[in-house]
Amino acid sequence: MKVAVVGAGGWGTTLANMLAQNGIAVSLWSRRPELAEEIKICRENKAYLPGIKISNNIFISSDIERVVHDSEFVVMAVPSHSMGEIARRIARHLKDDAIIISAAKGLETDSFRRMSEVLEQELPSKFSKNIAVLSGPSHAEEVSKELPTAVVAASAVRQVAELVQDIFMNNYFRVYTNPDVVGVEIGGALKNVIAICSGISDGLGFGDNTRSALMTRGIVEITRLGIRLGAMPATFGGLSGIGDLIVTCSSLYSRNRRAGIEIGRGKTVKQVAESTKMVIEGINTTKAAFLLAKKLNIEMPITEQAYAVLFQNKNPLDAVTTLMNRRGKHEIEDIIFIEKPSQC
Repeated sequence: MKVAVVGAGGWGTTLANMLAQNGIAVSLWSRRPELAEEIKICRENKAYLPGIKISNNIFISSDIERVVHDSEFVVMAVPSHSMGEIARRIARHLKDDAIIISAAKGLETDSFRRMSEVLEQELPSKFSKNIAVLSGPSHAEEVSKELPTAVVAASAVRQVAELVQDIFMNNYFRVYTNPDVVGVEIGGALKNVIAICSGISDGLGFGDNTRSALMTRGIVEITRLGIRLGAMPATFGGLSGIGDLIVTCSSLYSRNRRAGIEIGRGKTVKQVAESTKMVIEGINTTKAAFLLAKKLNIEMPITEQAYAVLFQNKNPLDAVTTLMNRRGKHEIEDIIFIEKPSQC
């Protein structure tokens, strides 16, 4: 068996390392030739995963054709805004029966496409039933240290999800399957929006009460949007919903939370984005979620205020005041689990 991991960031490198430990032949693609060369020589990804030894059994290259050629599985661990471009680049090099796995969390800003939709639409139609998503509470920094982690493999085709489950499962990385691709992807993408808000709250000096409120009401917004798009409500109570939300809103490994902390302390979004080599997925996802909610006429007040802070220069304290002074509501009636699915 051969698996290609496309994307040599922290997560892609971690997944490649884990697959190699599982006894699988792995190839890892880096967009930057100099990074590929450095990882090959040093057996360490100093830029994105410092301190972790990279298996000698991983083939590393910046030649994407060599990496994906003849691979039974292709793991797409690239930023969400690059998914379409990279999918088009690999399309003609894929095996006819290859399984394509999205390991990215985000939404396209203009089209609102989820990553599985990007893959389905940018790759030849013969791959449409071979697409899966890997998501859940899984910081690369912890998985790379073999700390116990549980995630979800989602696919519309059960056998595909189970094949993905089989290649990743080991004694520290547990994989569940789920047929609800929409719910898994919406949970994985929108938790980054709430994580930025959680960070802003911390940066403003607020406490555990505030973070808890943001997380609880945040999962309501995520669920509300997900159900409208056809997701199953139960998914948002699972690993790719509340599980991913908890870890991303609470951990300093979360680049989205860290970005929010700096914004809460007074830095601009531009300053924060330029201060790291890593993509802060929650920024673009906030814009996509806000515009999608407007299009579908779905009430998402936390997301709306996050958009105002990130894209309209609203003062974070004013955004908090706006949220706290909204009219009174009934909590249970406000959690809408009976929306009729519709496609945008």
